[in-house]
Amino acid sequence: MAKRDYYEVLGVSKSASEKELKSAYRKMAMQYHPDRNPDNAEAEAKFKEIGEAYDILKDPQKKAAYDQYGHAAFEGGGGAGGFGAGGFSGGAAGFGDIFEEMFGGFGGMSGGGRGRGRQARGADLQYNMEITLEEAFAGKKSQITVPSSENCDVCQGSGAKPGTSPATCPTCSGRGRIRQTTGIFAMERTCPTCQGDGQVIKNQCNSCGGRGRIAKDKTLNVTIPAGVEDGTRIRLSGEGEAGPKGAPAGDLYIFLSIRSHKLFERDGADLHIEMPIEFTTAALGGSVDVPSIDASTSRIKVPEGTQHGRQFRLRGKGMSVYGRQDRGDLYVHTSVQVPSGLNAKQRELLKEFQDISDASPSVSKFFARVKDMFN
Repeated sequence: MAKRDYYEVLGVSKSASEKELKSAYRKMAMQYHPDRNPDNAEAEAKFKEIGEAYDILKDPQKKAAYDQYGHAAFEGGGGAGGFGAGGFSGGAAGFGDIFEEMFGGFGGMSGGGRGRGRQARGADLQYNMEITLEEAFAGKKSQITVPSSENCDVCQGSGAKPGTSPATCPTCSGRGRIRQTTGIFAMERTCPTCQGDGQVIKNQCNSCGGRGRIAKDKTLNVTIPAGVEDGTRIRLSGEGEAGPKGAPAGDLYIFLSIRSHKLFERDGADLHIEMPIEFTTAALGGSVDVPSIDASTSRIKVPEGTQHGRQFRLRGKGMSVYGRQDRGDLYVHTSVQVPSGLNAKQRELLKEFQDISDASPSVSKFFARVKDMFN
Protein backbone atom coordinates (compact mmCIF):
# COMPACT_ATOMS: atom_id res chain seq x y z
CA MET A 1 0.00 0.00 0.00
CA ALA A 2 1.43 3.38 -1.04
CA LYS A 3 2.36 5.75 1.76
CA ARG A 4 0.36 8.93 2.16
CA ASP A 5 2.00 12.27 1.70
CA TYR A 6 3.54 13.35 5.00
CA TYR A 7 2.07 16.84 4.79
CA GLU A 8 -1.35 15.31 4.22
CA VAL A 9 -0.84 13.02 7.23
CA LEU A 10 -0.24 16.00 9.53
CA GLY A 11 -2.79 18.21 7.78
CA VAL A 12 -0.34 21.04 7.04
CA SER A 13 0.97 22.77 3.92
CA LYS A 14 4.51 22.51 2.56
CA SER A 15 5.19 26.03 3.78
CA ALA A 16 4.23 25.17 7.38
CA SER A 17 6.64 26.52 9.99
CA GLU A 18 8.38 24.40 12.61
CA LYS A 19 5.89 25.65 15.20
CA GLU A 20 2.91 24.71 13.01
CA LEU A 21 4.35 21.23 12.40
CA LYS A 22 4.89 20.65 16.10
CA SER A 23 1.39 21.88 16.96
CA ALA A 24 -0.24 19.65 14.34
CA TYR A 25 1.76 16.65 15.51
CA ARG A 26 0.88 17.17 19.15
CA LYS A 27 -2.81 17.50 18.44
CA MET A 28 -3.00 14.35 16.32
CA ALA A 29 -0.68 12.29 18.53
CA MET A 30 -2.89 13.03 21.52
CA GLN A 31 -5.96 12.03 19.50
CA TYR A 32 -4.59 8.67 18.34
CA HIS A 33 -2.34 7.74 21.26
CA PRO A 34 -2.73 4.02 22.15
CA ASP A 35 -3.51 4.83 25.77
CA ARG A 36 -6.57 6.73 24.62
CA ASN A 37 -7.52 4.12 22.06
CA PRO A 38 -6.88 0.70 23.63
CA ASP A 39 -7.30 -2.30 21.32
CA ASN A 40 -7.85 -0.01 18.34
CA ALA A 41 -5.62 -1.20 15.51
CA GLU A 42 -6.62 1.67 13.21
CA ALA A 43 -5.69 4.30 15.80
CA GLU A 44 -2.39 2.53 16.44
CA ALA A 45 -1.58 2.58 12.73
CA LYS A 46 -2.42 6.28 12.48
CA PHE A 47 -0.28 6.99 15.55
CA LYS A 48 2.72 5.34 13.90
CA GLU A 49 2.07 7.16 10.63
CA ILE A 50 1.87 10.52 12.42
CA GLY A 51 5.15 9.88 14.24
CA GLU A 52 6.90 8.85 11.04
CA ALA A 53 5.72 11.95 9.20
CA TYR A 54 6.76 14.31 11.98
CA ASP A 55 10.17 12.70 12.36
CA ILE A 56 10.93 13.49 8.71
CA LEU A 57 9.40 16.96 8.46
CA LYS A 58 10.87 18.33 11.69
CA ASP A 59 14.41 17.67 10.47
CA PRO A 60 15.51 20.33 7.90
CA GLN A 61 17.77 17.90 5.99
CA LYS A 62 15.23 15.11 5.88
CA LYS A 63 12.49 17.57 4.96
CA ALA A 64 14.56 18.94 2.07
CA ALA A 65 15.22 15.42 0.79
CA TYR A 66 11.55 14.51 1.10
CA ASP A 67 10.44 17.67 -0.72
CA GLN A 68 12.76 16.77 -3.61
CA TYR A 69 12.47 12.99 -3.82
CA GLY A 70 9.38 12.08 -1.83
CA HIS A 71 9.27 8.75 -0.01
CA ALA A 72 12.03 7.39 -2.27
CA ALA A 73 14.54 9.48 -0.33
CA PHE A 74 14.17 7.15 2.64
CA GLU A 75 14.10 3.83 0.87
CA GLY A 76 17.30 1.82 0.45
CA GLY A 77 19.12 3.06 -2.66
CA GLY A 78 16.73 6.00 -3.01
CA GLY A 79 17.39 9.00 -5.20
CA ALA A 80 19.16 10.92 -2.43
CA GLY A 81 21.20 7.97 -1.23
CA GLY A 82 18.63 7.34 1.50
CA PHE A 83 18.60 8.23 5.16
CA GLY A 84 19.09 4.69 6.41
CA ALA A 85 18.00 1.39 4.95
CA GLY A 86 14.54 0.16 5.72
CA GLY A 87 13.12 3.59 6.63
CA PHE A 88 14.09 6.77 8.48
CA SER A 89 16.85 6.53 11.04
CA GLY A 90 16.38 7.10 14.72
CA GLY A 91 13.00 5.38 15.03
CA ALA A 92 11.53 6.52 18.32
CA ALA A 93 14.27 9.10 18.68
CA GLY A 94 11.97 11.42 16.76
CA PHE A 95 9.66 11.38 19.78
CA GLY A 96 12.30 12.05 22.40
CA ASP A 97 12.25 15.82 22.35
CA ILE A 98 8.58 16.34 23.09
CA PHE A 99 7.04 12.98 23.91
CA GLU A 100 7.46 13.10 27.67
CA GLU A 101 6.45 16.76 27.65
CA MET A 102 3.23 15.82 25.89
CA PHE A 103 2.36 12.69 27.81
CA GLY A 104 3.84 13.45 31.21
CA GLY A 105 1.29 12.11 33.66
CA PHE A 106 -0.88 10.74 30.82
CA GLY A 107 -1.52 7.02 31.08
CA GLY A 108 0.91 6.84 34.00
CA MET A 109 3.86 8.26 32.08
CA SER A 110 6.01 10.84 33.79
CA GLY A 111 8.54 13.28 32.53
CA GLY A 112 10.51 12.85 35.72
CA GLY A 113 13.20 10.39 36.71
CA ARG A 114 13.19 6.75 35.70
CA GLY A 115 13.07 3.79 38.02
CA ARG A 116 13.37 3.68 41.77
CA GLY A 117 15.12 6.08 44.08
CA ARG A 118 13.16 9.14 42.93
CA GLN A 119 10.37 8.97 45.50
CA ALA A 120 8.96 12.36 46.37
CA ARG A 121 9.83 13.73 49.78
CA GLY A 122 7.06 14.38 52.25
CA ALA A 123 4.79 17.36 51.81
CA ASP A 124 5.76 20.75 53.24
CA LEU A 125 3.41 22.13 55.88
CA GLN A 126 2.40 25.71 56.65
CA TYR A 127 1.49 27.08 60.05
CA ASN A 128 0.16 30.61 60.51
CA MET A 129 1.06 32.32 63.79
CA GLU A 130 -0.10 35.72 65.03
CA ILE A 131 2.06 37.53 67.56
CA THR A 132 1.90 40.90 69.31
CA LEU A 133 4.18 43.83 68.55
CA GLU A 134 5.75 43.37 72.00
CA GLU A 135 6.54 39.74 71.14
CA ALA A 136 8.05 40.81 67.84
CA PHE A 137 10.20 43.30 69.75
CA ALA A 138 11.41 40.94 72.48
CA GLY A 139 11.20 37.55 70.73
CA LYS A 140 9.17 34.61 71.93
CA LYS A 141 9.35 30.92 72.74
CA SER A 142 6.17 29.09 71.86
CA GLN A 143 4.82 25.57 71.62
CA ILE A 144 2.67 24.74 68.61
CA THR A 145 0.68 21.69 67.53
CA VAL A 146 0.59 20.89 63.82
CA PRO A 147 -1.63 18.27 62.12
CA SER A 148 0.84 16.04 60.29
CA SER A 149 1.78 12.47 59.48
CA GLU A 150 4.64 10.35 60.74
CA ASN A 151 6.25 7.07 59.79
CA CYS A 152 4.30 4.14 61.14
CA ASP A 153 5.97 2.85 64.31
CA VAL A 154 4.87 -0.71 63.62
CA CYS A 155 6.39 -1.14 60.14
CA GLN A 156 8.98 1.66 60.42
CA GLY A 157 7.55 3.30 57.33
CA SER A 158 7.93 0.34 54.97
CA GLY A 159 4.21 -0.38 54.76
CA ALA A 160 4.88 -4.11 55.12
CA LYS A 161 3.67 -6.31 57.95
CA PRO A 162 6.35 -6.81 60.65
CA GLY A 163 8.48 -9.82 59.82
CA THR A 164 7.98 -9.31 56.09
CA SER A 165 9.45 -6.91 53.60
CA PRO A 166 8.42 -5.41 50.25
CA ALA A 167 9.17 -7.64 47.26
CA THR A 168 10.64 -6.65 43.91
CA CYS A 169 7.87 -5.77 41.50
CA PRO A 170 7.43 -8.68 39.05
CA THR A 171 6.13 -6.40 36.30
CA CYS A 172 9.07 -3.99 36.04
CA SER A 173 11.74 -6.07 37.85
CA GLY A 174 12.30 -3.25 40.28
CA ARG A 175 12.88 -0.49 37.72
CA GLY A 176 9.64 1.32 38.46
CA ARG A 177 9.05 1.81 34.72
CA ILE A 178 8.10 -0.44 31.86
CA ARG A 179 8.94 -0.16 28.18
CA GLN A 180 6.17 -0.44 25.64
CA THR A 181 7.04 -1.05 21.99
CA THR A 182 4.58 -0.12 19.29
CA GLY A 183 5.96 -1.02 15.89
CA ILE A 184 9.15 0.97 15.49
CA PHE A 185 8.41 3.23 18.47
CA ALA A 186 9.48 2.56 22.05
CA MET A 187 7.92 4.33 25.02
CA GLU A 188 8.50 4.17 28.75
CA ARG A 189 5.81 4.63 31.32
CA THR A 190 5.41 4.29 35.07
CA CYS A 191 4.82 0.72 36.10
CA PRO A 192 1.08 0.31 36.80
CA THR A 193 1.70 -2.47 39.32
CA CYS A 194 4.03 -0.68 41.74
CA GLN A 195 3.29 2.93 40.69
CA GLY A 196 7.00 3.56 40.16
CA ASP A 197 8.20 2.27 43.57
CA GLY A 198 9.87 -0.81 42.08
CA GLN A 199 8.47 -2.83 44.98
CA VAL A 200 5.13 -4.33 45.92
CA ILE A 201 3.79 -5.10 49.39
CA LYS A 202 2.17 -8.51 49.60
CA ASN A 203 1.51 -8.42 53.35
CA GLN A 204 0.38 -4.93 54.35
CA CYS A 205 0.94 -3.51 57.80
CA ASN A 206 -2.30 -3.64 59.79
CA SER A 207 -1.53 -0.38 61.54
CA CYS A 208 -1.09 1.88 58.48
CA GLY A 209 -2.78 -0.22 55.78
CA GLY A 210 0.43 -0.40 53.73
CA ARG A 211 0.84 3.36 53.47
CA GLY A 212 3.84 3.49 55.78
CA ARG A 213 2.46 6.65 57.43
CA ILE A 214 -0.15 7.46 60.02
CA ALA A 215 -1.90 10.76 60.80
CA LYS A 216 -0.54 12.27 64.00
CA ASP A 217 -0.43 15.76 65.50
CA LYS A 218 3.10 17.04 66.02
CA THR A 219 4.01 19.28 68.97
CA LEU A 220 7.03 21.52 68.45
CA ASN A 221 8.88 24.16 70.45
CA VAL A 222 9.44 27.25 68.32
CA THR A 223 11.70 30.23 68.99
CA ILE A 224 10.62 33.53 67.43
CA PRO A 225 13.69 35.80 67.27
CA ALA A 226 13.52 39.44 68.29
CA GLY A 227 12.99 41.96 65.51
CA VAL A 228 10.91 39.82 63.14
CA GLU A 229 8.61 41.67 60.78
CA ASP A 230 5.10 41.01 59.55
CA GLY A 231 5.18 38.26 56.91
CA THR A 232 8.43 36.68 58.16
CA ARG A 233 8.71 33.00 57.22
CA ILE A 234 10.51 30.58 59.55
CA ARG A 235 11.58 27.21 58.09
CA LEU A 236 11.90 24.12 60.25
CA SER A 237 13.73 21.55 58.14
CA GLY A 238 12.38 18.00 58.26
CA GLU A 239 9.37 18.90 60.41
CA GLY A 240 6.80 18.51 57.63
CA GLU A 241 4.94 15.36 56.68
CA ALA A 242 6.82 12.08 56.62
CA GLY A 243 7.85 10.93 53.16
CA PRO A 244 6.20 7.93 51.52
CA LYS A 245 7.83 4.53 52.12
CA GLY A 246 10.68 5.98 54.14
CA ALA A 247 11.43 8.96 51.90
CA PRO A 248 12.70 12.14 53.61
CA ALA A 249 10.18 14.32 55.45
CA GLY A 250 9.13 17.71 54.14
CA ASP A 251 9.66 21.03 55.89
CA LEU A 252 7.43 23.13 58.13
CA TYR A 253 7.05 26.82 57.31
CA ILE A 254 5.76 29.18 60.00
CA PHE A 255 4.31 32.42 58.61
CA LEU A 256 4.18 35.27 61.12
CA SER A 257 1.62 38.06 61.22
CA ILE A 258 1.88 40.89 63.75
CA ARG A 259 -1.27 42.15 65.42
CA SER A 260 -2.07 45.86 65.17
CA HIS A 261 -1.06 47.84 68.25
CA LYS A 262 -3.23 50.31 70.15
CA LEU A 263 -0.47 52.92 70.52
CA PHE A 264 2.36 52.29 68.08
CA GLU A 265 2.64 52.20 64.32
CA ARG A 266 5.64 50.34 62.94
CA ASP A 267 7.82 51.45 60.04
CA GLY A 268 10.62 48.91 59.70
CA ALA A 269 12.72 49.27 62.84
CA ASP A 270 11.13 52.62 63.77
CA LEU A 271 7.97 53.23 65.75
CA HIS A 272 5.54 56.16 65.65
CA ILE A 273 3.19 57.29 68.38
CA GLU A 274 0.63 60.10 68.51
CA MET A 275 1.00 61.83 71.88
CA PRO A 276 -1.89 64.01 73.12
CA ILE A 277 -0.82 67.13 75.05
CA GLU A 278 -2.91 69.81 76.71
CA PHE A 279 -3.14 73.08 74.81
CA THR A 280 -1.84 74.92 77.89
CA THR A 281 1.28 72.72 77.88
CA ALA A 282 1.70 73.36 74.17
CA ALA A 283 1.36 77.12 74.72
CA LEU A 284 3.36 77.53 77.94
CA GLY A 285 5.79 74.63 77.55
CA GLY A 286 6.36 71.71 79.88
CA SER A 287 7.19 68.03 79.70
CA VAL A 288 5.36 64.77 79.04
CA ASP A 289 6.17 61.09 79.65
CA VAL A 290 6.11 58.97 76.49
CA PRO A 291 5.64 55.18 76.72
CA SER A 292 8.03 52.84 74.87
CA ILE A 293 7.54 49.35 73.44
CA ASP A 294 9.82 47.93 76.15
CA ALA A 295 7.33 49.09 78.85
CA SER A 296 9.59 51.95 79.96
CA THR A 297 8.81 55.68 79.69
CA SER A 298 10.88 58.57 78.38
CA ARG A 299 10.32 62.21 79.33
CA ILE A 300 10.44 64.78 76.55
CA LYS A 301 10.53 68.54 76.93
CA VAL A 302 7.75 70.39 75.12
CA PRO A 303 8.94 73.87 74.16
CA GLU A 304 6.72 76.89 74.60
CA GLY A 305 4.48 77.41 71.59
CA THR A 306 4.59 73.78 70.37
CA GLN A 307 2.21 73.33 67.45
CA HIS A 308 -0.09 70.42 66.68
CA GLY A 309 1.75 67.68 64.73
CA ARG A 310 5.27 68.60 65.81
CA GLN A 311 7.59 65.60 65.76
CA PHE A 312 10.08 64.58 68.42
CA ARG A 313 12.63 61.78 67.96
CA LEU A 314 13.75 59.41 70.70
CA ARG A 315 16.82 57.53 69.46
CA GLY A 316 17.11 53.85 70.25
CA LYS A 317 13.55 53.55 71.56
CA GLY A 318 12.08 51.77 68.55
CA MET A 319 11.96 48.10 67.54
CA SER A 320 14.73 45.55 67.85
CA VAL A 321 16.66 44.90 64.65
CA TYR A 322 16.69 41.23 63.66
CA GLY A 323 20.12 39.66 64.05
CA ARG A 324 21.68 42.78 65.59
CA GLN A 325 21.88 44.53 68.95
CA ASP A 326 20.57 47.79 67.48
CA ARG A 327 17.16 49.36 67.92
CA GLY A 328 15.27 51.76 65.74
CA ASP A 329 13.93 55.14 66.86
CA LEU A 330 10.62 56.26 68.34
CA TYR A 331 8.94 59.26 66.68
CA VAL A 332 6.50 61.21 68.85
CA HIS A 333 3.84 63.25 67.02
CA THR A 334 2.11 65.84 69.19
CA SER A 335 -1.66 66.11 69.16
CA VAL A 336 -2.66 69.37 70.83
CA GLN A 337 -5.99 68.92 72.63
CA VAL A 338 -8.42 71.88 72.51
CA PRO A 339 -10.65 71.96 75.61
CA SER A 340 -14.40 71.64 75.30
CA GLY A 341 -17.25 72.13 77.78
CA LEU A 342 -15.72 75.28 79.32
CA ASN A 343 -17.18 76.66 82.53
CA ALA A 344 -17.87 80.36 83.02
CA LYS A 345 -14.53 81.14 84.64
CA GLN A 346 -12.59 79.36 81.86
CA ARG A 347 -14.52 81.19 79.17
CA GLU A 348 -13.90 84.51 80.91
CA LEU A 349 -10.16 83.92 81.14
CA LEU A 350 -9.89 82.76 77.53
CA LYS A 351 -11.88 85.77 76.33
CA GLU A 352 -9.56 88.06 78.26
CA PHE A 353 -6.56 86.27 76.73
CA GLN A 354 -8.08 86.67 73.27
CA ASP A 355 -8.66 90.40 73.76
CA ILE A 356 -5.05 91.12 74.70
CA SER A 357 -3.45 88.72 72.15
CA ASP A 358 -2.26 89.45 68.67
CA ALA A 359 -2.93 87.01 65.90
CA SER A 360 -0.35 84.24 65.70
CA PRO A 361 2.29 84.58 62.93
CA SER A 362 0.94 81.59 60.99
CA VAL A 363 -2.62 82.99 61.01
CA SER A 364 -1.38 86.42 59.91
CA LYS A 365 0.65 84.94 57.07
CA PHE A 366 -2.30 82.83 55.89
CA PHE A 367 -4.69 85.77 55.60
CA ALA A 368 -1.96 87.87 53.97
CA ARG A 369 -1.68 85.19 51.25
CA VAL A 370 -5.47 85.16 50.87
CA LYS A 371 -5.48 88.94 50.44
CA ASP A 372 -2.71 88.75 47.83
CA MET A 373 -4.64 86.11 45.91
CA PHE A 374 -7.79 88.24 45.62
CA ASN A 375 -5.82 91.37 44.76
